[in-house]
Amino acid sequence: MLSVITLDGLRAYPQPFDPGAFFMSEKRPFSPAELQKDLKNFLEEKYGNQVVFPEGETDGMQEGPRVEEPAEQTIDFDLKPEELEAYLNEYVVQQSEAKEVLATKICTHYNRMKLDREDPEFSHKNVGQIKNNILLIGPTGVGKTYLIKLIAQRIGVPFVKGDATKFSETGYVGGDVEDLIRELVREADGSIEMAQYGIVYIDEIDKIASASNLVGPDVSRTGVQRNLLKLMEETDVDLKAPHDLTSQMESMMQFQRSGKVERQKINTRNILFIVSGAFSGLDDIVRKRLNLGKVGFQSGRDISHEQDSTELLQYAKTEDLIEYGFESEFVGRLPVTAVLTPLSVDDLYAILQSQTSSVILGKKRDFKAYGIDLTFDDDALKLLAEQAAQEQTGARSLVSVCERTLLKFEKSLPSTNITSFHVTKNVIENPDHALQQLLILRGTNAFVKRFQDAYGIALIFDDDALGALAEKAAKENRTVDEVCPDLFDDYGHGLKLLGHQSFVITAEAVRQPKNFLDSLVKAFYQGEQNKA
Repeated sequence: MLSVITLDGLRAYPQPFDPGAFFMSEKRPFSPAELQKDLKNFLEEKYGNQVVFPEGETDGMQEGPRVEEPAEQTIDFDLKPEELEAYLNEYVVQQSEAKEVLATKICTHYNRMKLDREDPEFSHKNVGQIKNNILLIGPTGVGKTYLIKLIAQRIGVPFVKGDATKFSETGYVGGDVEDLIRELVREADGSIEMAQYGIVYIDEIDKIASASNLVGPDVSRTGVQRNLLKLMEETDVDLKAPHDLTSQMESMMQFQRSGKVERQKINTRNILFIVSGAFSGLDDIVRKRLNLGKVGFQSGRDISHEQDSTELLQYAKTEDLIEYGFESEFVGRLPVTAVLTPLSVDDLYAILQSQTSSVILGKKRDFKAYGIDLTFDDDALKLLAEQAAQEQTGARSLVSVCERTLLKFEKSLPSTNITSFHVTKNVIENPDHALQQLLILRGTNAFVKRFQDAYGIALIFDDDALGALAEKAAKENRTVDEVCPDLFDDYGHGLKLLGHQSFVITAEAVRQPKNFLDSLVKAFYQGEQNKA
């Protein structure tokens, strides 16, 4: 698509246009004005007079100030595998094998790059080196993305996450895959040098496996695999995407200024690729290869037919991944594999108990935004973990369970004067009832304080009275704090006359406050008369 900048905006014309091919002619323009004139004549001859082109610049343009190139940035990496593993242990529950593999191979990757910089001669000798690209296998919500983000943050390198399903949806257009590399440059604030130390993480990689029941080649998925092949090994990626209209116009305008077409490229030789997926059904392929489905067959391994599928994945080999639908060349670019295990109830409970738990810290921050301090009982955390385990979506379910339980509290409590909220097991089991009780107590406590300040008498509402108050407030569409004065303001002088320093309010007093007080006064005077 040809796009031309006009005086009134950007117009597009349905013909491909290569500014580099057009400008690279034998005759070199002597000035920007001459260049623009030639370009205008070419476009009018090609597309007619409908092309609107800015007027030519005059000669004598002065060269603007030179902008010094920023100094090259490098990663000062000196971490050891055990140090990185210890860092991951502070934030991630379980997954000891995955943490060990990631910490070791990523540290080796960056320390090897450091060696290459310090000893270039040694690097040139090692022509056939294989990059430590990593394949992570594990169900959703077990911490795959979280692990990689933590590592990138600790090392201080640009990090980009992509979704493999995006590539399969758009077909086998290589430009979409290369956009991951361009995004690395943006994450590195435009520094190509820093971007070449980055990490590209691609989730749901199993979704680009070729369908096994498809007749003929699965062009879209295998095409994405082949495009990723070049990036995962070593290739140069043009930072100006062919399908990016803005980039192409920038190239044309740059040529107008300098007379050269400069193509910035980023090399993927040292960019680390980590891919992950749940790989549903891969365990069946492994089981079939190990002949675990055959009666009476002894494989020599301590694996039963009924065992957990995750344990079977520990024995996955290249041939299993190829049968699953991956090209052999693609699997060959992923020499390191780690399997992550599902999270149990105890694991989820440990996540919630952790001082670095993003779930609990996030909820505390939500309530703190309204001036409310949020705390949790251990029994409440345990129950949240049990509910989350039933959803079978790993740590992600912790967020959904917490949000579902605490949403109404987050809505209602900011409108009260409550400054602290303690989550108990009862709150988790019956949040609606707990919220109602909390709002009732807030209303009664406010009234009780005012009553005691005014009359010196401590009122106590029993459970039945609280329930009756809630019913009455709901029926009248008012708050408990609004209902209490109407019911019990007259009780101040009456109870003081009767000599009470404290008094228990019952459900009967709530339903018929005047009759209840009258009966108290009447009973008091009858007793006095009997004494006399």
